[in-house]
Amino acid sequence: MAGRSEVLIIGGGIIGVTLAHELARRGEEVTLLEKRFIGSGSTFRCGTGIRQQFNDEANVQLMKRSVELWKKYSEEYGFSFQQTGYLFLLYDDDEVEEFKRNIAIQNRFGVPTRLITPEEAREIVPLLDISEVVAASWNPTDGKADPFHSTAAFAAHAREMGAELYERTEVKDIIVENGEIKGVKTSRGVFKAGIVVNATNAWAKLINAMAGVPVRIPIEPYKHQAVITQPIKPGSVNPMVISFKYGHAYLTQTAHGGIVGGVGYEEGPTYDLSPSYAFMKEVSYYFTKIIPALRELLILRTWAGYYAKTPDSNAAIGRIEELDEFYIAAGFSGHGFMMAPAVAEMVADLITKGKTKLPAWWFDPYRFERGELRTTAIQMG
Repeated sequence: MAGRSEVLIIGGGIIGVTLAHELARRGEEVTLLEKRFIGSGSTFRCGTGIRQQFNDEANVQLMKRSVELWKKYSEEYGFSFQQTGYLFLLYDDDEVEEFKRNIAIQNRFGVPTRLITPEEAREIVPLLDISEVVAASWNPTDGKADPFHSTAAFAAHAREMGAELYERTEVKDIIVENGEIKGVKTSRGVFKAGIVVNATNAWAKLINAMAGVPVRIPIEPYKHQAVITQPIKPGSVNPMVISFKYGHAYLTQTAHGGIVGGVGYEEGPTYDLSPSYAFMKEVSYYFTKIIPALRELLILRTWAGYYAKTPDSNAAIGRIEELDEFYIAAGFSGHGFMMAPAVAEMVADLITKGKTKLPAWWFDPYRFERGELRTTAIQMG
């Protein structure tokens, strides 16, 4: 045997790493397996954003807690988490009414989002073209974090607290006998565990198949691309700026000064991550409609990552009752990075206590089989 652990997590992205960290913090014996290197899937390809501006109670509650944890751990571990805000640009009355409803939900849970005028939006981002904007939804406590430094910090502290994180360890099969998981076959040998967690996101359906999960949990990988430009004056675009009118675009400025972001150009289901000219054409057009000055910039790099999508753009999180004991935390549909600390707390609660104060019911993996889809979560990019 390669080893034994009370909890074995498959997947070394931000979800798996923060869960390993949370379980180790609680004194649990935990092992994490990652087939490449920590953060190599969607995590290191994400757009950095962390927001509480969702359109349902469960996601707002989850993200309010997540922001609290991002703040706490960034201060303790020294990685960058900046509450520079999220600014949703709104272009017609229907969009304004929709966001008024969203703001009411957010305010109910203490998230200080408010509707502002186009002129106020331009005070926050002076480069904006507000000629078509009728209002904006603004929350200054949303923000962004460095995915590289934050994931590495959570991994390092998980190890310090006793978690074992194995990189370059690919899961080949899961040994199940009479509904009980006996071991996990890997490129390093067989690991035994009392509990197995599928935190592989874009690859979740493959791990579910290995375990013989009898429940239909539709998670498919879709290619989404992003760009970064040459640097501009620091502080020019501090918040994350969103425009659904213009390509479901999102963009913000990195610590190094470049503009980073993407649009809603999607391909898939696929595991192919080749860049495409069509995306470059769309992102160039839509970014410059939002901030015309960006047409003067050079794009330095483009890359692709996965949105592991479910039919309602909400993750599948919970225990699979037919197996002893198997949990899933996957299908985050582009929201995994921002949600990770709170999801780790929620899943750790389910594993160690059998219940949680966080809204795990919303993410019930059995809802697809029952035909009970949730309100589609707000998604851009």
